[in-house]
This record gives sequence, C-alpha cells and structure tokens, in this order.
Amino acid sequence: MSRERAAELGLVGIAAVWGLTFVMVKDAVAELPTMAFLAYRFLPAALIVAVVFRRGLARLDAAGWRAGVLMGAFLTAGYVFQTLGLEATTASNAGFITGLMVVLTPLLGAVLLSQRIEPIAWAAALLAAVGLYLLSGSAGLNARGDGLVLLCAISFAAHILVTDRAVRGHDIGALLAVQLAVTGLFCLGAAALLGQLEIPRGATVWSALLVTSLVASALGFFVQTYAQQHAPPARTALILASEPAFAGLFGYLLAGDRLGALGWLGAALIMTAIVAVELVPRLRPARPLPEG
Repeated sequence: MSRERAAELGLVGIAAVWGLTFVMVKDAVAELPTMAFLAYRFLPAALIVAVVFRRGLARLDAAGWRAGVLMGAFLTAGYVFQTLGLEATTASNAGFITGLMVVLTPLLGAVLLSQRIEPIAWAAALLAAVGLYLLSGSAGLNARGDGLVLLCAISFAAHILVTDRAVRGHDIGALLAVQLAVTGLFCLGAAALLGQLEIPRGATVWSALLVTSLVASALGFFVQTYAQQHAPPARTALILASEPAFAGLFGYLLAGDRLGALGWLGAALIMTAIVAVELVPRLRPARPLPEG
C-alpha cells in the first residue's frame, strides 16, 4: 500500500472517529460533569503528546509558549461550548454546526486580520446560514444547544487562524502538547471550583474517555499531520469535511437522532458549503507565470 493511500485511509478512520465522539460525549456528560469529563479527556492526551514531542517541547521558546497558550485558549473555548451544547442538542446537529468552522474561518480572517476573501467564501457562508436555520428549526438559534455549538464553531475558526500563524515558526508537536495541556488544566480547575470533580464510573464514561483522549485527540492529530504530508491537499480537505456527515450517521444509528425534511435539507446545505469552501479554491488551475 502506498503512503498516499495509507494516509487517506487513516484520515477516513479519524474523521469517522471524530464523528462518533459526538454521540459518545453526549452520553458520557449525562453521567459525568462536563468540565470533569474534558479535564480527564485532555490531560492524558497532553501527557502522551508531550512525551512523544519532548525534544521539540524542550526547544520551545517564550514566543512559542505564548502561541501555544493562545491556541489552547481558543481550543478550550471550542470544546467547552461544544460539550455544553451537546447537553441540550443532538449529536447530529452538533456535528453539522461544528463543521461550520470551515466556512467561518475565512470570514473571521477577513474581519479580524483583513485577509482577502474570495466570492465562494461569501456564497458558502450564506448557504451555511440558511442550512443552519433549517437545521435548528423554525425558531432559528433560540435553541440553547445549537447556539452554544455555533459559538464552538466560531472558537475553532479562531483557533485555525491562530494556529496558521503559530506553526510557521514553532514545532507543531510542541504547540499541540501546550494547547492540549491548557485545555486540560483549565477544565480541571473549573471542575474543582464548581465542585464537579468526580471519579469516572461506568462503561459509557470510560469508553468515551478512552476514545476521545487516546484515539480522537492524541492519535487523531498524529494521523492528520502525517496525512497532510503525504496526501493531496484537495483530497485531504474533502475527507476531513466528512466529519459532520459521520456525526449525522452515528447520531442516526446509535442515538436515534431523526431529522425532518427541512432538517435534512439544512444538513445538506451545510455540507455543500463546507465542501465548496474547502475544495473550490484548491481545484482551480494555477495561473501561468508571465513570460519574458
């Protein structure tokens, strides 16, 4: 098997696992407080990544630590909003709405960093907004869970922008270890202050912790980094964009999530927007260099 094919298969597996975690986390936080669950999820993942990338972590300078902490702040916000949202919405809705981070990233880049935004991004944003309205029902974003997950998507979009700048001058593995640790430590402190520190009990909670910490977080980021080095960018983007679809599939199969006709239309519009904003710019032929 070629490295490219192995990378693509690895990405499909990780996208499926990420989709599955929406169902697993929703079930787990029904039995374990959200902040405690997130602390137990991210601290072991941070430790594993820190051991693997200990050399890069040892070489990380002050600027790198600041970048990692900032990345961790947005990562923390994303997962806190997402997990709290899962308490009040379905795994399917959470998956599709989280996927909007792909559409929101260029919009935030234009607003906050004055980055140039292409027409396809505006069109995708409009399409996604209509899809989000249909998915959330006629009440729009009055639903607490969907609103929290939308804040999660915004946080993840900001995380992507911050990461894009940070990885240009610092070790990727070291930055990953720092941000995972920031998320874990923040959630541990919050759980302690709220009196929510509990010992995980039951197969539902432990299976969710093992999958989200070891597979989705630690192994998932490794696979994504490897795949981006060996698989074509357009194909990588398309595979990763399938995560919301996997969330919807597992929500249907395992959690009994059911969407009406308008909900399915909304989910389809969101998926179309995600794929379009990822793939259309990558599929354009490169402009020829001027002669002479």
